[in-house]
This record gives sequence, structure tokens and C-alpha cells, in this order.
Amino acid sequence: MSRIAIVAALEREVRPLVKSWRASEQELDGRRFRFFEKDDVVLVCGGIGAQAARRAAEAVITLFAPKVIMSAGFAGALDSELKVADIILPLRVVNAGDGSSVTLERGEGVLVSFGSVASPEQKAKLRDSFAAQAVDMEASAVACAAEARGVRFAVVKVISDEFDFSFPVMERFVDENGQLLEGRFAWFAALRPWLWPQVARLARNSGRASRALCDWLSGDGLRKMDAASTSTSSLASTSSDTPALQAVNRR
Repeated sequence: MSRIAIVAALEREVRPLVKSWRASEQELDGRRFRFFEKDDVVLVCGGIGAQAARRAAEAVITLFAPKVIMSAGFAGALDSELKVADIILPLRVVNAGDGSSVTLERGEGVLVSFGSVASPEQKAKLRDSFAAQAVDMEASAVACAAEARGVRFAVVKVISDEFDFSFPVMERFVDENGQLLEGRFAWFAALRPWLWPQVARLARNSGRASRALCDWLSGDGLRKMDAASTSTSSLASTSSDTPALQAVNRR
């Protein structure tokens, strides 16, 4: 039994954290999952998107019976004041698809889960529609799995792309299991020199974000989150009267 389970999307988001952890693979319902364990913490990289996150969350709950499950990983800024490597602890997580939300006991502001990587135009619409300050793709799905299984839910995200960052549609580079097809993406980018500055910027930002997130998770933040992560409401309709999201760690 693990006390804390962490669901991330891709291993590159958490590699500095788990590089020395014990790794194992287990199968559930015909799918294989790779788990990383240290002490009473287990982490699984479920893949990009809501379906992949929900499957990974259900698998880690079934196989490890954690007391709390945390969605951790990259997020895009909807607030121009949020910068790359800022750590955010939202008070509320909203599903952009159906408007449902979960409210946590502590935190500030709104994280909205959206079905794709958001362009600057989509970011503006999400900000205005949900009074949100950051966007991801997985947190709401992990929250749903936690509620269905009666497990406490927590979330920590790090800003990996700022409000004005623009990039080509990425869905074509994600397979049915939520895994990034890095070779296909590299070939696509190599043939388009005008994308090279954006690719370089994306790589730098991702590296900074990953280090900031892993520093937070390996420090006192994870234990504090465990003590303060009791969900105080079931998934419910959204409202727009939430406070502004504050970065708790700026790098």
C-alpha cells in the first residue's frame, strides 16, 4: 500500500524526480503501466489526455490503494503574470467539456482541463469562460477517478508555456495510449525551419518546468499537500467567483 500516488502525463515531466526510484511494470485490464516507487510514494506516467490519465489513475488506485492521488505535471498559463516554472496549487479544477468541477480544501484560483493543447486564442476563451488562470489536459480526469473510488484528490502543476506561446496542433503526434510520438514530431519539425526557434524555446521551457516541479515534489511540498488535500466537494457545476491564482514558487 502506498500513501500517496502521483499521476503524470509523460516521464520527461518527472524524470529528475524518479531517475533513482524503483521502476516496475504491471498489467491491468490488458494494459501495461510503468510505476516508480520510493518509500510510500508511487508515480505512474499515464500519457497525454483525459482518457490516458483516467486509466492510469484507476490502475494506480486498484494496484496500490493510495490514501491520496495527485495530478502533477505541466500546465499552460491563462494569466499573463504566470511565468515558466511557476508552481500552482489551484483551489478548483474544472472540466471544460461539461463544466463539472471539484473544489479542494486549500489553494487559489482555477485550473481548467481542456481536450487539447490550447492556442493563445483558446487560452483567452478558457480564461474568460471559466475565470481560470491555468490550463492542463489531465487533472479533471484524475479527479473523476478519485471521486469514483473514494480517494482524496490533490493537484500541483507547473507552468511550461506562457499565455502567448503558440505551437502547431500536437494531437497528430499522440498515439491512442496518450504517448508522444517523439520521432514523428522531430521529423515534422526538422522539415520546417521556421519552427526551430519555437522548438528550442519549448525544450528550454520544458526543462525548466520539469526541474521546478521535481524540486517541489522532492521537497516539503508533497508532504504538506498530503496533509491538506481533502476534497471538500463532489464534482459540481462551475462558478466564476474564485480568487486569482497565485504562484507559490517562482524561478
